[in-house]
Amino acid sequence: MKARVKWLDHMSFIGESPSGHSVVMDGSPQNGGRDLGVRPMEMVLLGLGGCTAYDVVLLLQKSRQHVNLCEVHLEAERADTVPAVFSGIKVHFMVGGQALDPSRVERSVKLSAEKYCSVTRMLEPTVAVSYTWEIVDALPSTDDTDDG
Repeated sequence: MKARVKWLDHMSFIGESPSGHSVVMDGSPQNGGRDLGVRPMEMVLLGLGGCTAYDVVLLLQKSRQHVNLCEVHLEAERADTVPAVFSGIKVHFMVGGQALDPSRVERSVKLSAEKYCSVTRMLEPTVAVSYTWEIVDALPSTDDTDDG
């Protein structure tokens, strides 16, 4: 896998992914940036959230669960000294759907955390990552359309 990050100006950069997508990264104004995009460490945190959410939704769908909502809330702590690496990350899932089986939701979150999420696996040697979950009210079904 190859990617490219190109400096634009000030402290702004554009990241180009292997799949052809781009994302703008920028520094804070106090560090010479113009606040035009996410910070690089925010990208790492978002990568963790996206990776584990992908796993959980896929695992729930494969276990025939009718999931229609999956939100991941992440809270990271960083070291006080340079390099200000992540020291701990709390990952909380809010999952909704039709008659979800709590044991399957729990198993999906656990499998992502312990086996499938590549980002978690990379971070865990140096970062304490914890996972929690809850089942919340589902979004209204989009299967029932009223053409009237």
